[in-house]
Parts: sequence; structure tokens; C-alpha cells
Amino acid sequence: MSKSPYPPVARPNPTDDFRKMRRIIAEDPDWSLAIVPCLSNLCLQSIVKNFKDKPIFEELTPTEQDFIQERLSPSLPLSVTANLISDGVYWKRCCEQRWGLCDVSQYGHSWKRMFFERHMENIIELFIPDVTELKTVLDMVPYCENYLKRLNISQLLPPIKEPQKEEEEYGSELASDIDYDTPSMDHFNFGILLDKLTSLEELHLVYKVKQCGMNFEWKMFEMTDRDCESLAKALKSCKTLKLLRLHQSHIDDNKCRLLVKYLLDHPSLRELDFSHNLIGDRGARAIGKLLNSSKLEILNMCDNVIRDPGAKAIAHALSRNSTLLSLNLRLNRLRDEGGMAIGKALLKNNTLLHLHLGANKVTGPTAVALSKVLAQNNSLKSINLSCNSLGEDGGKALEEAMSHNTSVTECDIRLTEVDEQIVSFINKMVWNNKSLEGKKQAQEKTTN
Repeated sequence: MSKSPYPPVARPNPTDDFRKMRRIIAEDPDWSLAIVPCLSNLCLQSIVKNFKDKPIFEELTPTEQDFIQERLSPSLPLSVTANLISDGVYWKRCCEQRWGLCDVSQYGHSWKRMFFERHMENIIELFIPDVTELKTVLDMVPYCENYLKRLNISQLLPPIKEPQKEEEEYGSELASDIDYDTPSMDHFNFGILLDKLTSLEELHLVYKVKQCGMNFEWKMFEMTDRDCESLAKALKSCKTLKLLRLHQSHIDDNKCRLLVKYLLDHPSLRELDFSHNLIGDRGARAIGKLLNSSKLEILNMCDNVIRDPGAKAIAHALSRNSTLLSLNLRLNRLRDEGGMAIGKALLKNNTLLHLHLGANKVTGPTAVALSKVLAQNNSLKSINLSCNSLGEDGGKALEEAMSHNTSVTECDIRLTEVDEQIVSFINKMVWNNKSLEGKKQAQEKTTN
């Protein structure tokens, strides 16, 4: 066997190889290549760290965006994140950090919408006229205008009242020479905001101060004339508004008429809630005009001071209306003239589904008028006459009408001085109608 012309190759010594590896690998026995961060993760961590100065988000894949959202600081300026970070985990973290437990189902399951709606509500509720800069509100609009669908304002602060100095000698003469500046607004002026919110659908307002303590004054709980005028003009400019709730704000007839004047031809308003105010007959007449010229579906005038003339005006409008589905006149002062007028109007109306006349001092004649409606009208679904003195005659009339009715699934006649046997019979008929309605809905689902 001939010898190879090449020198022999030295075989690696296993001991030497192990020593080299020990120089490379850390002395930690639990160390492995698996725990070394990927280069892509290191890059993403760098993006998170420098996001404020150099935001990078849209160029990333959905998985990488999720990585960023889970790690970004919720304290970053909105000027950086508002128009860049999409709805998701980041905005959930912002909401939970700021408000704790949050029910996102009330905001269309959108965390970003929830954050911006509540953020804007906080700004408005803490706005002090002539102290808070308007820029604080207006600067937020470009960031949130596409996400604000509802504003629920639970307080509106008045201007800061300057302490009055004790009058000394010649004090009254000096005071007459001083020209004190009046505040530019009595509460937050919605005229600077509403026309810019192109997605706003609901506005809930109450003119009051929460936790006023020993500083209590009745003026803290009412809308002024200047407030009313500015709000009315702002509502007209908000073309997307579907629901307006303005309650517990001492709205009287004049303010109601002014608000209605600017809402008469509103293109999208469907629900109006003026409950718990001071609206009387003149205001109710204006509401009647609104029913004739708008497409309102829900009207809540609960707890006002509407009497017979105002009820007749609403009834007259109701006899011609074809859009209203729910009418709430609970806790007013209709009496039988107003109640009977509404009953006669419903003989011509086939669209109203829900009627609430509780606590209105109506008696038997109103019950008789409404019993004619129940006997002929098959569109009414619920009627509430609780806390009225309907008496024996009223109860019998309702009993006879309900024996022929197949549509009413709710009839509340508690505390009406109606015989218990009649109440039991009416409840039985209501239950039968409800069962039939449930079967119809089940059949429709199976056929569809």
C-alpha cells in the first residue's frame, strides 16, 4: 500500500473543542441560544423606545403593530398617537390606566372611541368660562372628530364669581364708577364645537355643578338665556345629531320655544328628551309644531308642568303625525281634557307604539277614551296609566277593551283604584298577547 503524498491531518481533540465552546458560551448552565432576542424584536423595542421622536407604525405588519401597542406608554402625547395608532390594545391600556374598570360595550366596542369621548367630556365638564382657554377644546378636534359619536356632559361650570369687597365710606359711589367686565359666556359655549364634530349622534346635557358643597346657589342648576341661544344655534349646525337630551336644567317655555325654533327642520333628529324641566303649555305648543315638521320617533316630556292646553296641542300634532313611536308625558298636569284629547288623536294615529300618561290626575273619562283606542288600534304595544284615579268605570272600560285587543304587551294600571279582579284579567290578556308575540317572532326567525 503506497503512502499518501499529503501530510496526515490532525484530528480535533474533543477536549480542546469543549474549551473553545466554553469561551463562547456563558458560564450560566441554563443559557441557550433560544433565549437570545431576535433582531426584529430588538428593532421593535427600539421603535417603542423612540416612538415619541420618530413614530413608526403604519409600515409594520399587523403582528408587529400588536407588539408595539402592547408596549407603548399610555402617557405619550395625543399629537403623536391619535392619528397614528389604530383602535386596539393601546387605547384599551389608555382607558384602563385613566378610568380603571371600563365597559367598552357602551361605545360600540371601540376603545379608541371610548377614550376620546370620555376625554372630551372631561375637558368640557372642567371648562371654566374666561379661565380655561378655548384652545384646550379646539386643539382636540382634529384628533377626535371621527370618534365622537356621543357626548354625555354631567356638569357645566359657571364663571368664577369675584369676591365682593365690603363697602366702606364712599364705597357705593366708587363702585358706580368702576366698570366690571361681564363674562363672555355663562357656561361652556357649544357653538365653538358642535359644528366641527361631523360624527356626533347623541348629546346629553345637564346644566348643574356636581359636588358644589357650601357654595350652593340655584343659578348653578339652570341654563341661562345666553346659554340657550348659543346652544340652539349650535344644535342647528350639528346636522348628524340624532338624540338630544337636555334635562334638569330649569328650561321654561321661552327657552323651549327658542330651542324648538332651531330644531324645526333638523334633518336627522329622532329622539328628544326635555324631561325634568319647567316646560308648560306654551312650550308644549312649540313641541306640537316640532312634531309636525320633524321626523321625531321618541319624545320624552316627563316631569314638566304641561296642562290641558299643552296636551291638546300635542294631541293635535299626534293626530297628523306618522313618525312618532314613543310619547312620555308622565308627571305632568294633563287632567281629563288633555287625556281625552290624546285618546281621540290616537284613533287617527297608527304609528305610536308606547304611551306613558302616569301621574297626570286623569280619571275615568280618560280611561274610557283610551279604551276606545285599545279596542280599535292594533299598533299600540304599551300603555302606562299608573298613579291616576281611574276608578270603577275606567277599569271596566279598559277590561272590555283589552278583551278584544291583541297587540298590547304592557299595560300598567297600578295605583289607579281599579278593582283587583279587573287588574288580574287585564294582566292575563297582556300575558296572552306577549306569548303570541313571542311565537310570531320565533316563526319569523325560522322562516328567515
